[in-house]
Amino acid sequence: MTLSKLSLRNAGRQARDYLVYAVTVVMAAALLYSFNGLVFSQEVRQLSEKMNTLPLVIVLASMVVVCIFGWLVSYATGFMLSRRSRELGTYILIGLTNKQVARLFFLENLAVGSAALVLGLALGGLLYQVLRAILFAMFGLSYHFALNFSLPAMGLTLFYFALIYLCALGRSRKRIHKMKIYDLIYLERQNEGVVIQTGKLRRRIFAVSIVLGVAGTAMLMAGSLLIGITGAGCLIFALFGFFLSFASGVPAFFEKRPARKYQGQNVLIFRTLTAKLATMGIVMAVISMIFTATLLTEGSGLVMSGIFRGRSVESACFDLYFGIEGENQDPGPYMDYITEHIPVEQSVLYQVYLSDQPQVRDYVSSRTVYYCYNYDQDPILCWSDYAALRSIAGYPAVEPEPGRYLFHCMTYLEVPLRDYDQPITLGDTTLTPGSVYTEHLSQSLGVTNGRGYILVVPDEAAEGLAVHHLAYAAKTLQPVPAEGYDALTDIAYREYNKQENPLGYGFVSTKANEAAQVAVQTALLAFPMFYLALALAMTAATILTIQQLSETERYRSQFTLLRKLGVARQEMARALGRQFAIYYAMPAVPSVLIAAPFIFHLARIPEPGVMVGMNSPGIIVIISLGIFFLIYALYILLAYVSLRRNVLSQ
Repeated sequence: MTLSKLSLRNAGRQARDYLVYAVTVVMAAALLYSFNGLVFSQEVRQLSEKMNTLPLVIVLASMVVVCIFGWLVSYATGFMLSRRSRELGTYILIGLTNKQVARLFFLENLAVGSAALVLGLALGGLLYQVLRAILFAMFGLSYHFALNFSLPAMGLTLFYFALIYLCALGRSRKRIHKMKIYDLIYLERQNEGVVIQTGKLRRRIFAVSIVLGVAGTAMLMAGSLLIGITGAGCLIFALFGFFLSFASGVPAFFEKRPARKYQGQNVLIFRTLTAKLATMGIVMAVISMIFTATLLTEGSGLVMSGIFRGRSVESACFDLYFGIEGENQDPGPYMDYITEHIPVEQSVLYQVYLSDQPQVRDYVSSRTVYYCYNYDQDPILCWSDYAALRSIAGYPAVEPEPGRYLFHCMTYLEVPLRDYDQPITLGDTTLTPGSVYTEHLSQSLGVTNGRGYILVVPDEAAEGLAVHHLAYAAKTLQPVPAEGYDALTDIAYREYNKQENPLGYGFVSTKANEAAQVAVQTALLAFPMFYLALALAMTAATILTIQQLSETERYRSQFTLLRKLGVARQEMARALGRQFAIYYAMPAVPSVLIAAPFIFHLARIPEPGVMVGMNSPGIIVIISLGIFFLIYALYILLAYVSLRRNVLSQ
């Protein structure tokens, strides 16, 4: 049999034995190709002029992803080399040279990588269509399936894969060249070894690692870059200290407690598990670090996406809005352009007033986090203008309440305002509190309908009040195009925002522009973070899984002996399941304990009223953990089904 045929046979066996690794490499190729497709897509760039920076962002993210997958391939090839070292040493014993064995190992791994690349490119074409459909939906455009392959994207993916495999396999090839027959045959028996030898040192390191873990997590949330970097260093030391002390401490724990050791299935579960953990403490620490980075990256992406949507949804309730604050409140320049270029179905030009004192502002400030910005008194809106705004925004009509003033506020102020019972006096009119409404009404800026809340009063009660700013809201017959928004912002800068007129300020918002801004920001920031998180999760889960599946033969021999001793198959299946649960939970639990508080804290940083509903901090944490464990569970399920079939087969 020639080396080429032997390489192909071994490649097929390797893909079968390490199916999880092969599938991950296919997914890696698909991910790289799909995102490279966005880099070279003129169609994507035409979605918005601000999307021109997307290729650079994706290339930078892809460089990190290539490093991640490069480490995976390097680790996996080194692991497979150690597992097949006896076979490779036998080849040398029967007459092959080290050079020929190195070439054999190189060719069979190259064959697996090439097959994975071909399958990945095919899958990547479909994945690119998914990304393309998501982007089109974000920009409010209709999507039409059009399967095509990008040669530049294919070429860049091929370059990435060549870089990954040539570096990883070149290292293994040099290693085989230098190894002697004895080293190859006994390479499989070499383990990480127990780093911590004494129980006293182990207990000290374990305690210090817990303290460093808590302190590092707290420092990550301090808000300072230097303190955050210090916290990250503490967490790295904490994870390594925890796993090295824990892995070497489990056997000692059961040595001193024989009753616990032989209780139930403990001896069956922990005998193999502790042997595994005691020799891979460093690997577990690295995997836990990767899982932590995965959750932090994924959670940060969700928080950013939530911030973009939360800030936009409040300003996007009107098809067109502008506000003018200051001495020059002449809407003429705006209105001339709108009359000529933007067809309007319904509109209202109105004023936002100020009360004589900030009694409601002081009340909400004492009960929640509230930023008043440039409102020194409570903002006031006439009832007729409020009714028109509700109609333009598409909200149901509400009935006026004689002798009362209404609150319209953002959701985070609803509870304190429902409890407010103090009357207000405007001139000769005294009004008592009425209903509270919380639909989006453009209340997030200083020249909109109040900052967080506004008081709605009868028209006659607002007569004689000071005017804070002039505003205009409209429902248009069609979305305001980008050039219309640009023209209105130019007018705002030219007519109202001049440096020589510091008292004047013009603000323009359109629903179409807000949606486009969210789409651009999500594509430029959130997409790459999800890209990195997926690569990290796949890499760490694959390494854990190939480590576990490599013990198939050992598990099979142990469970065969147990079957001969009379242990029921159901009992063995239960023990195998518990071993799996503990093995896969070990690196994930510290990661969750570190990442969940950080993500929750990060989601609470934006101004009030942004992270609410599905973007609230608790929901963000749940979604982050849910996505992570969904990916993780797929690897666990695949490994468990494979191991159970091979170990517990009749």
